[in-house]
Amino acid sequence: MGKLLQIYMCAVMLMAFSISGHSQNIEVEGYFLQDSAKIGERVPYILKAKYGKGYNIVFPDSTFDYSPFELLEKKTYISYTDEGVTLDSAVYYVSNFSLDPITEFALPVFEVFKYDSLEHRPIEANLALKLIIDQIPQELSFRENNVYQPISTDFNYPLWVAVFVSILVVAGLLAFFFGKTLRRKWQIYLEKKKYKRFTKRWEKAEQEFAATPDMDHADELLGLWKTYMEHLKNKPFRDWTTTEISDFLENKEIIKDFREIEVIIYAGKEGQDLPQACQNLRNICTDTYHQKITSPDERE
Repeated sequence: MGKLLQIYMCAVMLMAFSISGHSQNIEVEGYFLQDSAKIGERVPYILKAKYGKGYNIVFPDSTFDYSPFELLEKKTYISYTDEGVTLDSAVYYVSNFSLDPITEFALPVFEVFKYDSLEHRPIEANLALKLIIDQIPQELSFRENNVYQPISTDFNYPLWVAVFVSILVVAGLLAFFFGKTLRRKWQIYLEKKKYKRFTKRWEKAEQEFAATPDMDHADELLGLWKTYMEHLKNKPFRDWTTTEISDFLENKEIIKDFREIEVIIYAGKEGQDLPQACQNLRNICTDTYHQKITSPDERE
């Protein structure tokens, strides 16, 4: 057992000696491009490694611990080889957050083997802390100022949450007790606006039709009437024939009014009593509109 231990120790010593001798051909250099920096200032640190053939050298990446510095950025450069000697270099941009007057820093490079790696460090580089205030006075002098300075108050979240919840509760109660009435009033308001738009467009279309009783103006007038009646009754007036409209409205006289206008469209002739026909059609829209905005109790 003792001989085995001696053999193992000799093998370890030989391996360490071999690695040490193998690594003597690796030169590592690291330094800052400036000798001092303020807290948090961006500082470039140069790291170089020079080595011969057969070496696998790796530079630190973002997973490395750069304390007491913080890594901001890393820039690498293409390797340069001359007469069997390779030069690798990289720039590490770091920020110093240490309050020490002088901070020592050295980044290593790693020689990677099959199952292990060896660390090579350069001589430590020094970075002095640059103070913004050269010297703090022993006695502080204060300047008198009696001008009123407004102070912003904090937002009172609990109060506004309570107000918002109260508004929701009141709105819910109003909707529960008066929701149907409010909806009805809103619908009547919308219907009144639509009726005003219809009458305005109808008067314009009727005036243009009376001035020029041709096919285009006649078709526009009938289309306007059918579109508005379709809205009031929720029925396909634009797809129905004149007879179907008459049967639905239970109004046989409307056929005569439509004929007065359609004779211009289909026959190119002017009807005998166009103004009266237009007035009758408008009266039908007005009566239907009043029926829609009036409740059954109000009609009686």
